[in-house]
Amino acid sequence: MGMCLSCFGGDDVVVTPDPDARRRQLAEAAEKRQKETAYRGVKNPEAVERKRKKQEESENQAMTTTASGGGGLRWQVG
Repeated sequence: MGMCLSCFGGDDVVVTPDPDARRRQLAEAAEKRQKETAYRGVKNPEAVERKRKKQEESENQAMTTTASGGGGLRWQVG
């Protein structure tokens, strides 16, 4: 019943990595999980990323255009 098998073999010892390596592995696993949950149900995540970047660029361009006074709508009275 309560036998300790590690006393007989000694080959079944599990070596744990140093804390820095373990921390790096945990960080990589967390990043992988975040990517998987961010793109859950998306067939082509690269296309989604390209579309998001294109939308951000167009928003930034619209902000700079309206901030500089060029473009946009102007009110005219008269």
